[in-house]
Amino acid sequence: MGQVIQFVSKSERERVRLIQEARAIYDSIFPPADPVSERQDKAAIGRDGVSSLS
Repeated sequence: MGQVIQFVSKSERERVRLIQEARAIYDSIFPPADPVSERQDKAAIGRDGVSSLS
């Protein structure tokens, strides 16, 4: 009792699937930024803009 069943049309399911597929393709071409490696890169470059690694 009290449960609501929501109907999701076939076109809506297909739309969601296509969006997920497009996001996966986009992420494979443009990988999301890795905040940890960005912080390490910024730490390797000193405040004067000169790399401390060389």
